[in-house]
Amino acid sequence: MQNILIIARRDLRAQFNSPVAYVVLGGSMLLLGVLVFWVPAIVGRYWELDRASVVPMFTYLPWLMSIFVIPAVTMRSMAAEKGSGTLELLITMPVRDSDVILGKYFAALAMVLVLLAATLIYPIAMFIWPWHLGALDWGPVVSGYLGCTLFSAAAVGIGMMLSSLTESEVMAFFMTLASLFVLYFVGSIVSLVPGGLGDAISFISFQSRYQSFALGLIDSRAVIYFLSVTVLCLLVAFRSLESRKWA
Repeated sequence: MQNILIIARRDLRAQFNSPVAYVVLGGSMLLLGVLVFWVPAIVGRYWELDRASVVPMFTYLPWLMSIFVIPAVTMRSMAAEKGSGTLELLITMPVRDSDVILGKYFAALAMVLVLLAATLIYPIAMFIWPWHLGALDWGPVVSGYLGCTLFSAAAVGIGMMLSSLTESEVMAFFMTLASLFVLYFVGSIVSLVPGGLGDAISFISFQSRYQSFALGLIDSRAVIYFLSVTVLCLLVAFRSLESRKWA
């Protein structure tokens, strides 16, 4: 565990020592504010809802995470180490391959969770201080953040896996973006696909699994699904790193 924490701190420090972290955090908060307050969502424009709700924020957060935040955070995890040649130095040190993978995974996940924590500014500012737009039901807020956390855990795992398969940060970024976009977008077409194929798409869709959390419901099947995806992707990343020793 000590080695995992050392590697995680090293990677997290490297993230915040570069402008990437601040661009991702600042840009994401600004973009989320624009999307929530000025762009009509599926549920309607925020100021037209006529009720105290954070549903628009949880509608846009997974999209923002999929197409910008998580690809940008995870693209450097393994690909940058491979491209610079420092991965060989890292894996020859007295640490296990699993320590390297888990340390980098927790660093990337912590970066994403910092952004999620920052988005609390919006419900607090709107419903507690300095404005008080109404009595907010915090149950859906808690379940929404739990869903975003589980979604992020699985998505970061996918980003780590894809980053471990290439030496190009740009390639890792676009591979992760495309994978997360497809996994989330397919949930939008489930109703258009008949029969068993629709059920299969719904089973793998991140959107279908996430929706219950956004509506204030905690689905144990979705929890198990996101955790299973996370573990599977980290195992693939571990095998990819392990195979490099014998290449």
